Amino acid sequence: MRQLDEYDKRILHFLQKNNRITTEELSHKVNLSQSAVQRRIAKMREENIIEADISIVSPEAIGIGITCVVDVVLLDGSSKAIDEFKTGMQNCEEVSQCYYVTGSYDFVLIVQVKDMHHFEVFQKRYLLDNKNLKHFYTHVVMDRVKVNYSISI
Repeated sequence: MRQLDEYDKRILHFLQKNNRITTEELSHKVNLSQSAVQRRIAKMREENIIEADISIVSPEAIGIGITCVVDVVLLDGSSKAIDEFKTGMQNCEEVSQCYYVTGSYDFVLIVQVKDMHHFEVFQKRYLLDNKNLKHFYTHVVMDRVKVNYSISI
């Protein structure tokens, strides 16, 4: 991946705050021409530096009432077991984030569900009935203290 210059970094900084900002407004903020900003953004999209342009939806607005953090330990640390678990989580709509991690656990999941009954159904289907799982620990989120989707540039 290419090294980003200061203009690219400044463009990314502003896009992370508001990806609907116009190229005209952005050009004034970063002190480049509008066409230069457009070219740089297009190039960063092409190179997957900008991975997506999305809208962040409020979980409460769509009936998601509970977020859980689930620490998972696999029974077998083989690459096959790890890949199978990754595939299962990629196909699970309740899992919004899945991290393969170092330390005491193999995976950390962020699970978003409507209510505890929904979590129970998820847990039975994807965790309790998973032959590759040794055990898991669930932490129910009480408060979203900080949620930030931007990356420090």
